[in-house]
Amino acid sequence: MQATEIGTHAAIDPCRRCHSPIEAGDLRCAVCSLPTPALAHASAATKVELLRCEGCGAAVSYDIKAQAPKCSFCDSVMHVETPEDPLEEASGSLPFAIDDDAAREGLRRWLGTLGFFRPGDLQSSATINELKPLWWVGWVFDAQVLVSWAADSEVGSRRARWAPHAGQQELDLRRVLVPASRGLSSDECLAIAGAYHLETRGPPPTPRPGALIERFDVQRSAARQTIASALERVALRNASQWVPGSRQRKLSVAVLPRRLSSERLAFPAYVLAYRYRGKLYRAVVNGQDAGIVTGKAPYSIARIALAILGGIAAIALVFVILSVAR
Repeated sequence: MQATEIGTHAAIDPCRRCHSPIEAGDLRCAVCSLPTPALAHASAATKVELLRCEGCGAAVSYDIKAQAPKCSFCDSVMHVETPEDPLEEASGSLPFAIDDDAAREGLRRWLGTLGFFRPGDLQSSATINELKPLWWVGWVFDAQVLVSWAADSEVGSRRARWAPHAGQQELDLRRVLVPASRGLSSDECLAIAGAYHLETRGPPPTPRPGALIERFDVQRSAARQTIASALERVALRNASQWVPGSRQRKLSVAVLPRRLSSERLAFPAYVLAYRYRGKLYRAVVNGQDAGIVTGKAPYSIARIALAILGGIAAIALVFVILSVAR
């Protein structure tokens, strides 16, 4: 799938040198650094107001009705901020496909599937304290890159333990998601990201009662660096398959983008706070599939101790059997 820009901006011709897409506001091509035509950055920057959390740093859309509101993620006070430099803006969003009740039921089902080491009454005794609809933001990009890699492996080592290897590989990446959320952790975003239907994307999100709309809070240059770092991480994961042999070390990669296109999207989710035996926990439900849930949950100390004692007893029984056999 080739990423397409969603929005009302006028189309801008691609880079004259490498034909990579150029976005409004770009001074240079993100791939080859060729200066862009004046048209690409001639429009005046739009002033943006957002609410910034003084605790966790989360940024959400400014609402004039909110008077010193508390952050929905960490309960700290938020303040209005007007950045001087232009920020990334979500060019589209995915719609919610489930309602509040389905999100609550999804959390209940998830609590019942966490395994033996969780409390036996977790599903029935946990109480949901709060539910908050949220659009969190992230980049989705497609890229064609040339990966140069180097590593050591046992292949060809002869009398030594390791031998050096190196090579180059073309890599075609599609729909790579890079979270930009401050309110949700990167692990939380990636845990629920697989069930989103990108074909349902539409215009940027519009406010709905009780919902939060996160804002990108990084400048264009910082966003490019974040995407470049993500490209390198993805290339590093793939490069481990290219090293000959079964053992490897000192794997490193250098990435040369040939083509890069990205979208800035807002993704729907529900953030739920639930309480079990007086302690509060957080879970996140995918806003398009109630079966995709991630979050924190308590462990049962009694069950963990029982498993440890059972393991010790099993080891002792093996020793007894071996002693008798002798």
